[in-house]
Amino acid sequence: SMSLPQQLRDESDFDQLPDNIPVTATIADIEEKKGFIVYYRFVIEVKAKGNSKYLIYRRYRQFFTLHQSLELKYSAEAQPGYYTCQLPTLPGKVFMGNKKEIAESRIPELNNYMKRLLCLPTWVLLDDLIRMFFYQTESDGQQVPRALRRLRPPTRRVKTVKPKTDLLSTPRAEAVFDFSGSGRLELSLKAGDVIFLLRRVNADWLEGTLRDKTGIFPESFVNIIKPLPESDSDEEGGASKSGNRAQSSYSCLRCYLLQPEGIDTRDICVEEDLSIQPSYEDLLSQMRAVFQVEDIALNYRDPEGDLIRILDDEDVTLMVQESKQTGSKVKRPVNQFPWELLVTHAKDLSVYNTEY
Repeated sequence: SMSLPQQLRDESDFDQLPDNIPVTATIADIEEKKGFIVYYRFVIEVKAKGNSKYLIYRRYRQFFTLHQSLELKYSAEAQPGYYTCQLPTLPGKVFMGNKKEIAESRIPELNNYMKRLLCLPTWVLLDDLIRMFFYQTESDGQQVPRALRRLRPPTRRVKTVKPKTDLLSTPRAEAVFDFSGSGRLELSLKAGDVIFLLRRVNADWLEGTLRDKTGIFPESFVNIIKPLPESDSDEEGGASKSGNRAQSSYSCLRCYLLQPEGIDTRDICVEEDLSIQPSYEDLLSQMRAVFQVEDIALNYRDPEGDLIRILDDEDVTLMVQESKQTGSKVKRPVNQFPWELLVTHAKDLSVYNTEY
């Protein structure tokens, strides 16, 4: 039985709502993403009216955009009229401080925000702004699973069990992703490890032995090769679950540091979409970190092969656009950005009039 927000329970029109309307949303964890800047996103478990559950991944700035759009539409100040309602308050932007601590401190505030948002009258719940925010997009569905903190089983004393000697008939699983266990009770897995299964802890966690160490680990990180006897029924589910997972979307950026003594070439990985257009400031701080040089200039090569200095976001736009025209001629790895950055020392102007 779903505990529906009080305000909705009394409304007869709640029953008329479609089953995929979200009724509760709770943050299950936060995760760090290394884009052109490090940011955090909230892993949110959404339950829909029809009892389905799914995870969505949202950044604070997506909450902020949603809230601004709702205020324009429904707040009495923005437009006095029939369709206005009292919107919950969203925690404000924070400009200084440790990003992880800021994200952590926002969890209770955002949980409260979502709870109050989903208690609004039904005509607001049906608004596309809210539906799209809580909708599981394709990229939400393709995320690599995580051992969500809120869903971890309570830890307990672990007794060491030696697996049976007949290894081939022992229930076992192969790790598909790396997993770093926290604390003594969780196993750390490397992709490819074979774990001997001892028992199922709950719907999401298993207990097993790996290299004489016994501990628990999340099932979503492994592929079951031979299931535990009592879990025959969910063997098919497990197989399909791990079959269609896409890897996290990493993109590769090739960058060069041009110096009199030679060229230092680096490939850096960022968790951003290939279509992204990063800001000039983000690129600048990223390149300073990569090459450990403070006083640098960013450049790219135009279609004629000349070095063009980048000074602001508009130049970045130009670089991205030009790379689309020239990009087709150059064979690049699938996940590599079509543009490349050439970093020079800020005072070195000789690079602009020499062949290289």
